Parts: sequence; structure tokens; C-alpha cells
Amino acid sequence: MLLAVVAALALVLPLPVALLGLVVVAAATVVDAASVRGDPGTSRQFHGILARGVPTTLEVDTAGAAGQARVRQPVPPHFVVEPAEADDRLKAMVTAGRRGRHKLADPAVRLTGPLGLGRWYHGAGGQSEVSVYPDLPAARRLAQAVRQGKLGADGRRIRGPLGLGTDFESVREYVPDDDVRRINWRATARLGRPMTNQYRIDQNRDVVCLVDTGRLMAAPLGDRSLLDAALDAVTAVAVVAEEVGDRCGVVAFDTEIRREVRPRRAGASAVLEAVFDLEPRPVDSDYELAFTAVARSKRSFVLVITDLLEESAARPLLDAVPILARRHVVAVATVTDPGVAELVGTAPSTAFDVYAAAVAHDVLEGRALVSARLARAGAEVVEAGPDAFSAACVSTYLRAKHRARL
Repeated sequence: MLLAVVAALALVLPLPVALLGLVVVAAATVVDAASVRGDPGTSRQFHGILARGVPTTLEVDTAGAAGQARVRQPVPPHFVVEPAEADDRLKAMVTAGRRGRHKLADPAVRLTGPLGLGRWYHGAGGQSEVSVYPDLPAARRLAQAVRQGKLGADGRRIRGPLGLGTDFESVREYVPDDDVRRINWRATARLGRPMTNQYRIDQNRDVVCLVDTGRLMAAPLGDRSLLDAALDAVTAVAVVAEEVGDRCGVVAFDTEIRREVRPRRAGASAVLEAVFDLEPRPVDSDYELAFTAVARSKRSFVLVITDLLEESAARPLLDAVPILARRHVVAVATVTDPGVAELVGTAPSTAFDVYAAAVAHDVLEGRALVSARLARAGAEVVEAGPDAFSAACVSTYLRAKHRARL
């Protein structure tokens, strides 16, 4: 390359002059590149916690860099960064398409010297961890709707009647019919007359979400999987349960108990941390194992989220539901695929369309049979599309609470 430049210059200039000009240009290029060799002082502002499918702002600034900067943010799998690069300062929107823990590389910067002759590339030397949660903003919107009384039953905290409960209410003067176990001795000593504690009977109950993480939950559903939609619903139920004062827990299972959080007050954060990075495994789920884990616990509202594909696949679920229904209020929730119903409702135009419609009809018929059998076994069945699934699960939970069936 260098010899070609020298030969081209020699055609129009004397050879010594051409060589001297080449040396000057080469030296200027080296000096220009060396002037931007130093650290560009890149700073990145980005929240390391995202919600799946929710855009988040990312800003990269190179204000202290010498020369002209071109900034590029490397894009990991399942992420969209728009725009991915810009001059001097990058302001982009980052959208994560998959839950879990991911690595986001540091931004790369290309610096061009003041003369425009030399460049220096500063690569992405490190990376930071990014946690992608289920759709938490949607869950919070549902909780706000419940708070405002716009979804299902009134979402206000329910306070029970006065009695021998555990929810402290106030201190009042002792009367002869009071239980002596409720005497407040400190208040009695301070006031010089008998005082007793007054309690309310705790009417809040436990909510347990049983989440299937077996092979059926890996099925794609538009921009998400069945498990993504299930965990969105679990997040929504947990946030709403915290809003109305109930205790919430979760059990994620397939052939084993993968994650378990016992019902607790203000349990939404613990539930979310336990399940946000779960991925389905290629195994058949053991419903009896999961149900046994909660069967002997305190009477609860149990929400089972799984896929009611067809009767043979759902037989273990059908056999196990009575274990729970003897003691708990049980709801079985499944996400419906809008594409399946569309195949049945659209007139076929090719032979392939006829076969696809026949398969879709069999799937819907099998699901209806399973739903009917679950209802006979004592479980309420919840079916909704992916966009309405979280709200449907929350509404079912609130109806059960409102009916005082817990």
C-alpha cells in the first residue's frame, strides 16, 4: 500500500519530494492517533434492573474525550438497543426480550484525532450484570386499579371484628368480662388502673402460586413464552396481595421443587426475586409433589399456573387437584393462544389450512374437557390470552377473597 502511494506521487512529483511528503503525512497520522490514545473517560448511566418488554433509557457520555468520538453499545442476545451508536453522546432505549440474568458489555468508543488522520479504538473492556424481571410495571398498574376499586372486588384492606385475634388495635380500660391474658401491665402500672389490649381478628389469608416450569411451559406465545406469561401473572398476584394485606408465597416446580417462598406479609419482593430467572426444563412436571408441599399448610388460596394442553398430558394434574381442593381454595390458570382460536374461526383456503384447523379444533376440545373435569374436582379454571392473563388471575383471586371462601 505504501509503495503504491509512493509510486502515485512519483508520477507527479520528484521522487525525493514524494518521499518527504509521504513521511510528513505518516508522521502527522501517527501524532494524530497518539493524541486520542488516552482513556476517553466514558460514563454510562443505565439502571441494571429491567422489566421484560419495557424500554429503559441508556446514556453514554464521552464529554472528556479528545477529538471526535463515535460511541457504540454492544447488543447482547435478546436485547434491542435503539439507536446502538451515535457521535459523542449516545442516548438510546434498551428493551430486554428475555427474563433472567444477562451481561451487558461496556460501550466501545472510536476516537478520531483533531486532524482527521488518525483513529484509536477503545474496546469494551468489561461488562456489568443486568437483571431482567417480569412485567413489574403492569403488575403495579393492576395494584393501583385495585386500590382505586376499578378491578374486581374492593381492594381496600379488610379489617376483621374485634375479638381474641392477633392484630393489635388499641388499649382501653379493663372490664370484668375481659380475658385476663390481654391485660397490659405496663399501661396498668403507668395509669394506676387496670388496662387491657384490644385486638382484631385477622381475616387476611395466605396466597400461594404454584408455577409449572416443565416442558409444556416452553411453548412460544408471540413475543414471550408460556412461562413468561405465567411469571407476569405471579408478579401481579403477589403485588396485589401485598396491596390488600394478604400473605403471598410461591412454589415453582417440575420434577422437583425448584424454588419455594413461604407465604409472608409484604412478600412481593421475595416472590419476584425467587422466580424471575427461571427457565422451563424439558421434563414432565410432578403435580402431586408440588401439591403435597402445600396440602397440609394453612387454608389458602392456591393458584396453579400450567398449560392445559389436552387430557392425557393433564391427567397427573386432574389426579392431584383433589389433594388440594379438600383443604384449600384452588384455581387453575392457563394461557390461551389467540392463534389457535383464529385457525378455527378462519375459513381455510388450502389443504394445509384444513389440517391446521382440525388440529386446533382438537386442542380446544381437549382443553374444554380438561377444564370441565377440573371444575368437577373443585377447582376454578381461569383461561385468558397473554395480554389479559395477569388481570384474569388477579380478578379470580379478589373474587375468592371477596366471597370469604378463604
